[in-house]
Amino acid sequence: GLIASDVSTRPLRAFLKSRGYAAHGWGLGRNLGPREGVEDGMFQRLLELHQRYGRKVTVIGWSLGGVFARELAKQAPHAVRQVITLGSPFANDIRATNATRLYEMLSGEGVDDIPEIREAIAGDMPVPATSIYSRTDGIVNWRTSLLRPSATAENIEVHLASHVGIGVNPAALWAVADRLAQPE
Repeated sequence: GLIASDVSTRPLRAFLKSRGYAAHGWGLGRNLGPREGVEDGMFQRLLELHQRYGRKVTVIGWSLGGVFARELAKQAPHAVRQVITLGSPFANDIRATNATRLYEMLSGEGVDDIPEIREAIAGDMPVPATSIYSRTDGIVNWRTSLLRPSATAENIEVHLASHVGIGVNPAALWAVADRLAQPE
């Protein structure tokens, strides 16, 4: 998520590793938005993991990380098995978050600057997608986290999870593990 680093996803990755998955962080330091080198770095990381394991990769993103995960899947569907987002604002009025101003200040870009990117990110995915959200998020309006219904899109509501807590919420962790266990 915005301002976070791999430290924030350490509990999620530890949980997934305990279930037998090879879970990795993004390795790009603190997330300050789409600054120079971030998009290329994420793409290279995805291709490295795809090549290392010889199969498609599930990309999991929390908050802004989920927006990035969706963009990676659109750019490289050949390398992405599925996308799972946690409290990510990608649909409807993405300005309806309590982090919009901070995002614009840190990234140097306005969320309304490139409307075609907003539309692309909110659109249907070329791979299966799961959005895990909470109505008690507190930062991201839950309506901005809803996927359009389709055969390959699923929304899962987690009750009583805050934005900063959704990545360690037991129901969210089990929902992620359940999605990973689904056959391709």
